[in-house]
Amino acid sequence: MKIYDILERIIDEGPNDPAIFKAVFLAGGPGSGKSYVASKILSGLGLKPINSDDIYEYLANKQDIDLGNPVDVISWKGQEVRDRAKQLTDKRQNIYIDGRLGLIIDGTGKDVQRVKEQCEKLKSIGYECSMIFVNTNLQVAQKRNADRARTIPADMLQQMWQKVQENIMKFQQVFGAKNFHVVDNSGGLEDPERKENFDNVYKSIRAFISSPPASHTANKWLDSQKSKNTT
Repeated sequence: MKIYDILERIIDEGPNDPAIFKAVFLAGGPGSGKSYVASKILSGLGLKPINSDDIYEYLANKQDIDLGNPVDVISWKGQEVRDRAKQLTDKRQNIYIDGRLGLIIDGTGKDVQRVKEQCEKLKSIGYECSMIFVNTNLQVAQKRNADRARTIPADMLQQMWQKVQENIMKFQQVFGAKNFHVVDNSGGLEDPERKENFDNVYKSIRAFISSPPASHTANKWLDSQKSKNTT
C-alpha cells in the first residue's frame, strides 16, 4: 500500500476513531514489563502504538545483528540500525497524528524534557495526554533483563533504572496527578494491594480514553472534518 493510500485511510478514520485526540505515554526502565502492562490495560482501545523496538528488531535481523549480544547492539552498525528505526517510527507517528488518532507512546522514561516537549506539541493541536509509569525494583529488572533474548549489560541497566527512578516526580509534574499513574509490576497480581492499584489504573485509563475530546482546538478540528464530509 502506497503512503498516500495510508494517509487517505487514516484521515477518513480519524473523526471516527474512538480514542481520537488521546495519547497515553508509557515509561519504565528496562525489565519493568511495559509491554505486559500495556497489553492488560490498553488492549482493545484502538490506540496506535508508537515504539521503535519492533522496527528495530526487524531491521536488525535483516542486518544479521545479534540482539542478544551487547557488543553487537552498541556497535556502530547496531546504532545505525537503531537510528533508522527511530526515523521510520517518527514517520509513522506523524501519519497517525495527521489523523488525530489515539496513541500509545512507549519509552524508557529517561528523558523527561523530550517527553514534556512531545506532550506539549500534542496538546497544542488538541490532544489530551496521560502517562502510565511502570515501576519495578532493581532486582526484578535485572532478572527479567537476564532472561530475555535482547539483553543489555547489568551496569547499564542499573544506571538506566536509577535515572528513571529519579524522574518519577518530574513526570507527575508534567502530566498532573490526575493523569499520572504508577503501576507496581515487581510481581504478580496475587498481592491484593498490587491488584487494587492495577485495577484503579485500568478504570482511570478507560475513563480517560472514552471521554469525548475536551479542548476547543480538538472540537474545531472535528467540526472542520464534518464539514468536509458533507460537501
